[in-house]
Amino acid sequence: MNILGISAYYHDSAAALVQNGRITAAAQEERFTRRKQDPGFPAQATAFCLRHGHLTLDALDAAVFYEKPLPKFERILETYLTFAPRGWTQFRKAIPVWLRQKLFQKDLLTGEFRGLGQFDPARLLFSSHHRSHAASAFYPSPFEHAAILTLDGVGEWATTSIAAGRGNQITTLREIHFPHSLGLLYSAFTHYLGFRVNSGEYKLMGLAPYGEPAFAQQIRDHLISIHPDGSFRLNLDYFGFCTGLSMINRRFEQLFGGPARTPEEPLTQRHKDLAASVQSVLEDVILRLARTAASLTGEQNLCLAGGVALNCTANGRLLRDGCFREIWIQPAAGDAGGALGAALAAFHEHFGQPREVQSSGPLLGPEFSQKEIEATLNAHGARYTVLDDTALFRQTAEAIAQGEAVAWFQGRMEFGPRALGNRSILADPRSPHTQAMLNERVKFRESFRPFAPAVIAEEASAWFEINGPSPYMLFTMPVSSPTLPAVTHVDRSARVQTVTDMDNPRFHGLLKAFQGVTGCPVLVNTSFNVRGEPIVCTPTDALRCFIRSGCGLLVAGNCLLRKQDQSMLL
Repeated sequence: MNILGISAYYHDSAAALVQNGRITAAAQEERFTRRKQDPGFPAQATAFCLRHGHLTLDALDAAVFYEKPLPKFERILETYLTFAPRGWTQFRKAIPVWLRQKLFQKDLLTGEFRGLGQFDPARLLFSSHHRSHAASAFYPSPFEHAAILTLDGVGEWATTSIAAGRGNQITTLREIHFPHSLGLLYSAFTHYLGFRVNSGEYKLMGLAPYGEPAFAQQIRDHLISIHPDGSFRLNLDYFGFCTGLSMINRRFEQLFGGPARTPEEPLTQRHKDLAASVQSVLEDVILRLARTAASLTGEQNLCLAGGVALNCTANGRLLRDGCFREIWIQPAAGDAGGALGAALAAFHEHFGQPREVQSSGPLLGPEFSQKEIEATLNAHGARYTVLDDTALFRQTAEAIAQGEAVAWFQGRMEFGPRALGNRSILADPRSPHTQAMLNERVKFRESFRPFAPAVIAEEASAWFEINGPSPYMLFTMPVSSPTLPAVTHVDRSARVQTVTDMDNPRFHGLLKAFQGVTGCPVLVNTSFNVRGEPIVCTPTDALRCFIRSGCGLLVAGNCLLRKQDQSMLL
């Protein structure tokens, strides 16, 4: 049975293929179009999934969209009627688009599919947004049964949901509906601090440890009322997202002492304190919701999904709280992962297929053979050396130990926002100069942005306060070693990735080589891209990004390229 999942038309569109219950391929459209967070129909991601599965469109048993357009339109219409006449201008612009396209999404999607081949519209299904998220978290998890907590901005109506997963079924137990949303609260502060909504939330999370939660009580007193069970309500007098005009309004700005920061403005201590404050409130609500989920379900295992589940600082605090014994988070927890969840929900729930517990990793994208990599490099006139694995790992490790930033392109591309050792930029975590070097000369981004460590799994507890695996870089842990300044944030924490030989043998081999050279089993691991661009996908993307960046080496497959040798390309 072959099922294709699709997410599109908001941000981070993606496609995912499930074959006989196993996830065989998944990718975001942005990686192919090179348009960051591309919201369009994922035509190229779909084509990749079909190629990987050796399928044509007419061989699919179903194609599943990750949300339902009619309930979403109902929510938009009802919200407008509630707040009218405010937002009339935005509503007037949106309605024609809905009437021409989104309201009749089945026709729109059918047309898009037919551009890729023969497609029977009877095979098009729709999942709900939060069901897609919940399915993406539970079905690939290693648990037979678990509580499921989904937190995001908004889907059709739900913004927060607690569910129970058992076997091939998910049962929703509680929901909080729009406009009351943790994701939208956090995005409001993202906007207020001068970052871009739906992408700058990472920056707000990274900025928070530089501040103190001086405004947390103001947020609780004026913006959100929080109940002991974690349920909450926003005070809509301070927000503008219901009318589509802005995330915040003038009353919000007056409450916090001035207008929103522009992206060019310097970051002050006040901005840092605001970031720390909303992060503190977010963590408090998530902890309460998780404890309620534990109480409602009686489960000891928790699955998390939705964009808010990418907040690794909150995840780390939740793990340390101990209300659940084990936590599994979908690596592509945002809307891209909705494509995966939609396909899995259809397989298990619509078609009633049984579930086999399988822990599915995120290495689900395209891969390129050594022959293909060499052909690309030759076509561009690049100069390179081909080495066997032992020499390649040793020379790469030595270069990193000497202060080089290395672009590392291997195997299948990661699905989701994190580079986990296949499309990565790597550097020495022991140097106090690495963070500034990577931010300023390699990635061209804000100087405060932290970097994550990748560590050999069996060595992790000697360097970090960690008691179990963290393979997807989704938990923040205290750093116990004083010798890792490049990955130690100002609050002495780090977003840890544990690496095993089974999960990623080549990356594990490089970590072992670096340990052999330096005695340190840790590398700085950040995504292989520069500011404003998606993570690289193809060898051509890798070569172009390498030339533009401040990396001294590119390792693509078994090819090693030194920047100093690429005068023809510079």
